Amino acid sequence: MRAVRYERAADASAAVAALAGSPHGRYLAGGTNLVDLMKLGVETPDLLVDITRLPHDSIETVEDGALRIGAAVRNSDLAADPVVRARWPVLSQSLLAGASGQLRNAATVGGNLLQRTRCLYFQDVGKPCNKREPGSGCPAREGVHRDLAVLGASPACIATNPSDMAVALAALDAQIHVHGPTGRRTVPLDELYRLPGGHPERDTVLEPGDLITHVELPALPEAVNSAYRKARDRASYSFALASAAAALEVREGTVHRVRLAFGAVAAKPWRAYTAEQRLTAGPATAESFARAVDAELAAAVPLRDNGYKVPLVRNLAVRVLTDLAERSREPR
Repeated sequence: MRAVRYERAADASAAVAALAGSPHGRYLAGGTNLVDLMKLGVETPDLLVDITRLPHDSIETVEDGALRIGAAVRNSDLAADPVVRARWPVLSQSLLAGASGQLRNAATVGGNLLQRTRCLYFQDVGKPCNKREPGSGCPAREGVHRDLAVLGASPACIATNPSDMAVALAALDAQIHVHGPTGRRTVPLDELYRLPGGHPERDTVLEPGDLITHVELPALPEAVNSAYRKARDRASYSFALASAAAALEVREGTVHRVRLAFGAVAAKPWRAYTAEQRLTAGPATAESFARAVDAELAAAVPLRDNGYKVPLVRNLAVRVLTDLAERSREPR
């Protein structure tokens, strides 16, 4: 048995102060990932700071039509919110594609963003893993890596980010509001996550004590015409083998605005900037979509058993963009 101290935070400042003084402590909200990792011995916090009673559980429209989502909002509540379903459907779809109904009822937005990789070597404390124990090695490169990264990996780590929601948020230019020991700041979601490089033990740019309080979505016209598509081994309660989130605005057969992100192919949600640049002002056709996505995936470096991910994510992206283009032609 490991001794773990428990504190219930009265407010965000108290939570931050408690954890800033305990580098091995963790925030506890839904606990759907943290508690599992504690059972496996992967996470061994000496302090749990309960943040479930902090006032970060609301969804509200703010100035300029942006949406402000509290970090303590449950995944099921966010997926069912009528404003989200109408104006940011890709977000609702991504949440409903993740986990099970029971887990979505417990999991929070902040916890979803910070969940750890599902790499088998990371989750097995009897095996070496650079993400869990820096310098111990990455046996996944020569071992079991069917589910792991084809983009942005390094010799030190080929783990993938498991979040469906984060892929949608990456495509929507979400901003992450953080309360930390040095004050408050905003981090673009695309800058929240780190590629492994030589330090795969650091998943994000957050520092000890940093607390995610809100997520903000800008009011994007193209977000109304958006969708999420995911490939997985079984129809429910399974992590993605590859996924694609897209938002598209087409005018007279030409791409006016487009946003595209891939999931389960890198250590972070992969924003497809190269594909977006190639698509903008071009024809909204399946052939054009395929060429742009191929240009994005030219950087892929698959290993022995995960090369299938490259055509898989290509086909998902082209399909979701084609469906959105066809939908944009329908009378409203």
